[in-house]
Amino acid sequence: MTRRRRRRRPARLAALTLTAAVALTLSACGGDGNSSDETDKIADASTAGSAPAASPTTSEPSTVDRPDIELPSDLSYKFDWPSTGDEDEDAVLADSEQSIMAVDLAIVNQDALDEAYLTYYEGEAAASTQEFIQAYVREKARVTGSYRYYDAAVNMRAKDTASLVYCEDQSRAYDMYLKPKKVNKTPVTRNSYVLYNTQLAKNHNGIWVVEKMRSQRGSDRCQP
Repeated sequence: MTRRRRRRRPARLAALTLTAAVALTLSACGGDGNSSDETDKIADASTAGSAPAASPTTSEPSTVDRPDIELPSDLSYKFDWPSTGDEDEDAVLADSEQSIMAVDLAIVNQDALDEAYLTYYEGEAAASTQEFIQAYVREKARVTGSYRYYDAAVNMRAKDTASLVYCEDQSRAYDMYLKPKKVNKTPVTRNSYVLYNTQLAKNHNGIWVVEKMRSQRGSDRCQP
């Protein structure tokens, strides 16, 4: 069931919680909506099947056709997570990188039905992500700045299902109003660091798609 809340101005639209099951948090200043129950769920998931530490890398997606994701030069991404050496785990990481950037592409394009992100999200996660993007479209705003992703742990639950727990550093990411063009810079706080737990499945095209997502802003695990 969707939680109905007052419309808020972006600060990545002020940590808007989109659904009870999927909390897609927004950019750097963030709200203080921490849930100990949610933290426990994410922490429990992250302890099963962690990816081994290795040199940071940007994973390469498999040869299945995927949409091109070309973002403006003011947006940058650093994925400080490992190449595991396991073909399936590395594929999960590679497609997860694309899924993250695809959502921001939809925001940049101001299109809540953008083809790229719909390639990587299905079911509950797709519905909530659409609402997330539409919030930016309503506000005529988009994201800008740099994001860093780290402390990733992949758990292969079965041949075609997996979970991925990871951290996001939003300390240098901001919202930008389009008309008039203005960047909403916000101070860095513990809420600038977000823990995510995504549940994925390999679809008929061989792409690892996100079916469910939970997040915890201000997680102790993700603090620098």
